[in-house]
Amino acid sequence: MHIITPESEEFLRRYLNNASPTGYESSGQRLWLNYLQPYIDEWKLDNYGTAYGIINPGHDYKVVIEGHADEISWFVNYITDDGFIHVIRNGGSDHVIAPSMRVFVHLRQGGRVEGVFGWPAIHTRTDKDSNIAPALDNITIDVGAKDREEIQKMGIHVGCVVTFQDQFMILNDRYYCGRALDNRIGGFCVAEVARLLRQNKIKLPYTLYVVNSVQEEVGLRGAEMVADTIRPNIAIVTDVTHDTHTPLINMKKHGDVRAGNGPSVTYAPAVHNKLLDLIIGTALEKEIPFQREAASRYTGTDTDAFAYSGGGVPSALISLPLRYMHTTVEMAHKDDVNNLIRLIYELLQKIEKGHDFRYFNAL
Repeated sequence: MHIITPESEEFLRRYLNNASPTGYESSGQRLWLNYLQPYIDEWKLDNYGTAYGIINPGHDYKVVIEGHADEISWFVNYITDDGFIHVIRNGGSDHVIAPSMRVFVHLRQGGRVEGVFGWPAIHTRTDKDSNIAPALDNITIDVGAKDREEIQKMGIHVGCVVTFQDQFMILNDRYYCGRALDNRIGGFCVAEVARLLRQNKIKLPYTLYVVNSVQEEVGLRGAEMVADTIRPNIAIVTDVTHDTHTPLINMKKHGDVRAGNGPSVTYAPAVHNKLLDLIIGTALEKEIPFQREAASRYTGTDTDAFAYSGGGVPSALISLPLRYMHTTVEMAHKDDVNNLIRLIYELLQKIEKGHDFRYFNAL
C-alpha cells in the first residue's frame, strides 16, 4: 500500500533541504505547519518553538503522536587570527565526517555564508602524521577570509550556527537520502497521518495532538516542555533507529534491524507494555510488517520525556530504520516510511476514549 503522494514527497524534499538546527528550528516549523494546516482544526506554538496541530479539540482524553524537528549542527566557538573557525557541537555532530564537507554559517540577523571544513592534503602529511584523525579540536572551517577581522565583517561571530550543505535525493527509487532525516522524517510521518485522517473522514473519539518537538538532540527538551503543556493520556513517539545490516555495525550489540523490513517497535522500561501490545496487535491484524528491538534503561528518544511526565504517561516508540545516522547521507527505505505511517494511522483508530492502561485494578 503506497500512501505518500507526489505532493507530499515534494514537501518532504523542501522540508529536508531546509536547515533547522537545534535551537533554531523556526523556518522548518513554518514549512511543517503550512503543510499540516489543511488537515487539522487548530495549531499552537510554544515559547521555544515546538509546534503542534490539534484534531477534534475539546475532549478531556488526549493522544499525542510526535516526531522531533531539530537537526544536529555546530556552533562557532573560536576564530583564529589567520581567519579559521573552530567549532563545538550542537547536538551529536560527528567530527569524523567533517573534513572536506561544505557548510553554511548562519548569520544571526539572517542570511548565511558558505564555507568548507578543510583538511591538510595527503602530500603534506608525513609518515609520523599518518595516524592523525579528525578530532573536535583540529577540524576548522575556511570561509576564504584573510583574517579574523574579515570574518567579523561578514557577520560571523562566536555563537553562529553551522550546518552541512547537501541536497535531498532518492536512491534507486527505493531510499530517501539526505541530511536530517533524523528526525524530520518523523515529523513528516505524523503529518501524513493527519492528512489520511482528514482525507478519509476518520472521526476520533478523543483529541489528537500532532506534535513536532524542538531540541531533542540536546536532551529531549522540547518534548519535556510540551508534555507538561498538553498533559496527554497517551503518547506515540516516532524516531529513527539504526539499520544494523550496514558494514562495521555489531548486531550482537545493536540488535537486528534491517531497512525495508518495516518499522521497529522498542521494548524498554519507558515503553508501556499494554500500549506496545496494542501496537503489535494492530500490526498483526492489518498485516503491517514490523521489527523488534530492545533498549537498556532508556530509549534515548522523546519517548522517555513523555513517559516520565505528569505522573506517568503511557508511551511507546515506533522507529524508522535508518542507515548512516548523523551524516549527510542518512537513508530510509520508502516502504518503511509508508508502513510507519500506516501503523500509526491504524493504531489511532484502535484507541478508545478513556482507554485504561493500568496494569491491574486495585485489589
